[in-house]
Amino acid sequence: MIVGEEPLPQSGALEVATLGMTMRFGAFTALDDVSIRVPAGTFHALLGENGAGKSTLVKCMMGFYHASAGQMMVAGREVQVPDPRAAHAMGLGMVYQHFTLVPSLTAAENLVISRKDAPAVIDWRRERAGLEAFMARMPFRVPLDQKVAALAAGEKQKLEILKQLYLGRRFLILDEPTSVLTPDEADEVLGHVRALCAAGEITVLMITHKFREVTAFADDVSVLRRGRLVGQGRVVDLTHADMAAMMMGEARLPQPAARSGAPGAPVLRIEGARAHDRSGLKDIAIDALEVRAGEIVGIAGISGNGQMELMEMLTGQRPLTEGSVRVKGQPYRATRAEARRLNIRYLPEEPLKNACASRMSVAENIAFRSFDASGGRTRFWLAPGAMRQRAEELIAAFKVRTASIDAPISALSGGNVQRAVLARELTGTVDLLIISNPCFGLDFTAVSEIRARIMAARNAGAAVLLMSEDLDEILELADRVLVMSEGRITYEVAAANADVATIGHHMGGHA
Repeated sequence: MIVGEEPLPQSGALEVATLGMTMRFGAFTALDDVSIRVPAGTFHALLGENGAGKSTLVKCMMGFYHASAGQMMVAGREVQVPDPRAAHAMGLGMVYQHFTLVPSLTAAENLVISRKDAPAVIDWRRERAGLEAFMARMPFRVPLDQKVAALAAGEKQKLEILKQLYLGRRFLILDEPTSVLTPDEADEVLGHVRALCAAGEITVLMITHKFREVTAFADDVSVLRRGRLVGQGRVVDLTHADMAAMMMGEARLPQPAARSGAPGAPVLRIEGARAHDRSGLKDIAIDALEVRAGEIVGIAGISGNGQMELMEMLTGQRPLTEGSVRVKGQPYRATRAEARRLNIRYLPEEPLKNACASRMSVAENIAFRSFDASGGRTRFWLAPGAMRQRAEELIAAFKVRTASIDAPISALSGGNVQRAVLARELTGTVDLLIISNPCFGLDFTAVSEIRARIMAARNAGAAVLLMSEDLDEILELADRVLVMSEGRITYEVAAANADVATIGHHMGGHA
């Protein structure tokens, strides 16, 4: 709803600004007097740690939240945004971190049904002509007759952006738009978006954790810290260190210890392993994979190429139909007794969902590995005092921020859940550590701490298998890099000789 009589322009990129935007939830101030101006036709990056207020700001802009104070301006007019529908009517749209497309429908069907005026009976000859005319104006396109489920991740992200443009959005908020893309796909998608900005078609505000993307594509950057705007500037005038300093303030990021020692004997061996994938229609096939003591083997790959199934094969959640998994030369079936005897630890993705009992306390979750063990023997009673004391020690050592050790672990932030699980899994002797996407969605501080812990485990002699969709993470931590595509290991290279473009091609299945 526009405050005043003058209407918004009907075409071209929109300038959007917030003035003193404030959002309070009871006594907690999530957003404090934030003023950001995004000029028409520019590409603006929004940086900040988890909890800095980025999501709160864009939800206020899109009408999901009603700001406690402050104004919003669109094309120089003061506006009120009571709900997302009103934001859409003004030409504002948002592309979310996770896809919102209907997988069983084609790209064309997804576009047409997204319109509020979509007819009950669709004249596809007419609609196809309209879609082809729309695509002809776009700098990129996707196959309209292909079902979304069959599209590559980069094509799905393009379709999400095309959907917003098809619906007439001229100011786009992109929330971590490249989190599931290869480097090549990310550069292609953001390059197209940047071209649309330069042509004056759209304006973009992008939330990201990747400095490289900011430097390569953004015109301006704004930085939030603890709900306040703490820095802004032209990207050409700022280094990555400058941006990190604005985000962190006086705090300093933990730095991983230098790589030390040489790889030892093989700890994990997978030979001829086969298992059905999630669809039940294809097999995950790992012909040979070996991880030695004192090395990190990183498995790179786009989401959905078998990494989740491989993790489940190694944790006993997905049975093998052929082949074997051996640890220290012994057959391994992932029982709790075997994991304890062989000193095997896991850090699955989404640890709150996959490695915790969300309603149980922080102390109880930290005790899961050892609550029934004493002096190397199994016991059948709990020792609450010892559990609480151990939890307090590990919470302090791993810097887990919690109001109380008795608080449910679901009350912790994502980074602190990850620290709590690491405290449990990295305590004591660790000979094999199996990890999946350990830093997904976490802020810079949590990422740095977790990567430092992983490197410390490797330097202490643990064999580490790291599966990650973040290629930068793989290249920072791994000694060897493997690529997983279509359920198979398709490429291997020593990290010292790795080439990002070559790995990206293999990740995309193009090599």
